[in-house]
Amino acid sequence: MQRKWVHTAADPAKAKALSAELNIDPIIGSILIQRGIETFEGARTFFRPSLESLHDPFLMKDMDLAVNRLSQALAHQEKILIYGDYDVDGTTAVSVMYLFLKKFTQNIEFYIPDRYTEGYGISEKGINHAASTGCHLVIALDCGIRANKMASLAKKLNVDLIICDHHIPGPELPDALAILDPKRSDCPYPFKELSGCGVGFKLLQGFCLQNTIDLSILYQYLDLVAVSIGSDIVPIIGENRILAYFGMRKLNQDPNLSLASLIKIAGIKSPISISDVVFYIGPRINAAGRMRHASESVQLLICQDPEQLESFSNGLNQVNNQRKDVDQSITESALQMIQETIADQAKSTVLFDPNWHKGIVGIVASRCIEKYYRPTIILTESNGVATGSARSVDGFDVHQAIGQCADLLIQYGGHAHAAGMSLALTNVPHFQEKFEQVVASTIDLESQTQKLMVDSIVALSFINFKNFNILTQMEPFGPANMQPVFITENVRLAKPPTLIKEKHLKIEIGHSSSEVKFDAIGFGFGDQFAAIGAVETFQIAYHISLNDFRGNKRLQLIIKDIKYYN
Repeated sequence: MQRKWVHTAADPAKAKALSAELNIDPIIGSILIQRGIETFEGARTFFRPSLESLHDPFLMKDMDLAVNRLSQALAHQEKILIYGDYDVDGTTAVSVMYLFLKKFTQNIEFYIPDRYTEGYGISEKGINHAASTGCHLVIALDCGIRANKMASLAKKLNVDLIICDHHIPGPELPDALAILDPKRSDCPYPFKELSGCGVGFKLLQGFCLQNTIDLSILYQYLDLVAVSIGSDIVPIIGENRILAYFGMRKLNQDPNLSLASLIKIAGIKSPISISDVVFYIGPRINAAGRMRHASESVQLLICQDPEQLESFSNGLNQVNNQRKDVDQSITESALQMIQETIADQAKSTVLFDPNWHKGIVGIVASRCIEKYYRPTIILTESNGVATGSARSVDGFDVHQAIGQCADLLIQYGGHAHAAGMSLALTNVPHFQEKFEQVVASTIDLESQTQKLMVDSIVALSFINFKNFNILTQMEPFGPANMQPVFITENVRLAKPPTLIKEKHLKIEIGHSSSEVKFDAIGFGFGDQFAAIGAVETFQIAYHISLNDFRGNKRLQLIIKDIKYYN
């Protein structure tokens, strides 16, 4: 799919002034300006994050109620149930809460709902389990903001409920003891984009501050928080940047035993990046919840026994391999269905197959968007209803669009970019029709065009170790702080292109105005082999990376896109 290259240039005067003050290349100064960093102090805060800059947790609505109730439960040795969602954000949140509170009480257990029999969010089975086992306090993580009925049930059963969520609330909040969610309209907390695990972390931070507990005890689990931030695709700015920065440092230097075992079995080489979390660590944690039961992931994450960890890690790795096979099969089926049943001019994709695996539909939705760039919902049958996941394109709020079809749904929830829903099987064709109408009437032209955001147009002479080392200090990269993308124009091949494994393109490029040459790798760009070999010059968009082969360090380019001159 042809992508539109979008380059928003920074104010040249501001970029020049900042780069002079920081003694950096003006191009890097421009990149910082584009990201809202305009002063020396702003750059210092960005490049040198500090845990002392984390916000006061008591700025969050209901934090005092939540901390007081948790302190009371621990003081009286009440039994506490830690309840969490079955994805990476939920399971890491449960693990952080469990591992930390385990230092203060043995009267604690965790509960993860079954994706297939209970569905998303706080379940009736979960609340009944808490009541029947004597848990008078339930801390729900990464779910609960729309669990109005379950909150009422908990109250009826004399179970106090603390909700720690980061999803968008419904019209009415649940009747819970405390609701921690920065997205509450009445919550003054200054940072709104925490992960679910991040909200749980803030509760524990508040508990530490109120009870004069050394925060370093809590900071032992920042690597798990970083895994939640990377895997849940939340913006890595503000407080998330601080948490991710120190969490990734711990992941690289002294990871928790559970994460170390996943790093080993995934074969991830140091230094570990957010991309490694997204593509290698997160999927393995997610695999159990997608294919079997997410409690297996929590058992791994809280395990402190090296022998058990090896067994858990091998098990999750095998489940992840199964997940990949199912993912590929369903994706092929979905793409064929799009080709056969959905018009080219359609503005959305809504597919249903009762035999598709419920745990995979979100991944398949993302795969379909890679091929057909439009809001996509993949539905399957579970427990007699249609259930599924939605993924969106840049600039289009799929959660809001689904909300306009609420009359056809049993329930729904999520974010602007990702959501889940369930509906009666008989309503599937009506939902497909209505959702297409909503999208067609509200999506703008910009959101229908896949874009590649470009930071700067540079000459190959810009690429050197000094500039590269400064750019790497902008890590961890992620939403709202993506790895910089550069364009170099009028480049030419220094030697014929080669193919790696029949699907990856490897080239060496140079420029007529310079003797500098660089290797460039285009993963999945094998289809460009013939075209690039047939032209004299072309444009290339890329990241700058480090190739460290047997101690021989060289800079290389990771191709993001190629354009040819007409």
